[in-house]
Amino acid sequence: MEDKSIIIKKVKKVQGAGAHGGSWKVAFADFMTGMMAFFLLMWLVNMTTKPQKEKLAHYFQEYSIFAEGGAGGSAEMIATEQAQTEAQITVTQAPAAAGATTEGEGTTAGLERLKDQLQKEIEQRLADLKDQVRIAVFEGGIKVDIMDKEGNPMFPLGSTTLTESGQKILKVLCDNIKNTSNRIEIEGHTDAVTYAKKEFGNWELSTSRASAARLEVEKNGIPSSRLLRVSGYAATEPIIKENPFDPRNRRISLRLYPDKPGTSPAQTQPQPQTQVQPPQPQAPAPAQAAPQVTPQGAPLVHPARMK
Repeated sequence: MEDKSIIIKKVKKVQGAGAHGGSWKVAFADFMTGMMAFFLLMWLVNMTTKPQKEKLAHYFQEYSIFAEGGAGGSAEMIATEQAQTEAQITVTQAPAAAGATTEGEGTTAGLERLKDQLQKEIEQRLADLKDQVRIAVFEGGIKVDIMDKEGNPMFPLGSTTLTESGQKILKVLCDNIKNTSNRIEIEGHTDAVTYAKKEFGNWELSTSRASAARLEVEKNGIPSSRLLRVSGYAATEPIIKENPFDPRNRRISLRLYPDKPGTSPAQTQPQPQTQVQPPQPQAPAPAQAAPQVTPQGAPLVHPARMK
């Protein structure tokens, strides 16, 4: 009888990448996610203006994890007012005013050029008011002082409403700086004459007038995103230091800060006084400027002085 061996074969089935495999779905999902991100990036690039692209490029070039917010992290990279709808595919830019350019604005030559341009416009369009505007270049920007003149104030006595002269001056200035990249700080100043109302002093008056100038600046086409600060200084920073009662100490000041490579506007500007101060006791005015009293008992400022 023959000896027959029994052989048992174990066949191990291997699942192939056939119709029931699912790994290709993961790869396809990754591919679609990448394509969506790519087309979204292309859309954002197409909808972004050239100045915004330059700011974004500068942000990533100078970014540092050791600096708070990175380089320029405190500045708004893309202003809300400049956002466009999905239907606007073509990006258009308003033509720059004569002599206005964003190239080299932060350099000394650029500052001097803008100063000369502003001075020329004031002399040509506001010949009767040119002596009430003083323009000077300081380190990092330009300061424009709009001063009162005896008989021609920027604000009526005790008022926060701009006169026609103040509106004209701000209109000319805004026409020449609204197409630049300058950030703006607005300051209000008074003279040293004690204000009549105890509950509303020079601090409140200077701050309210600075805010009124801000509204006029925005009315003339400059968006609020370009405003850095609105401050009131009362009589703490007179132009005519030897005579704190001089009408020229009553003024609105505009500080213009062009964007500089590697420096945000907030880093170049000086630290101001507190923006809003509570009413503080005022020193009594000199004898020759003593306030008068009406029959009803309401104090008045000296008739020879105007705020």
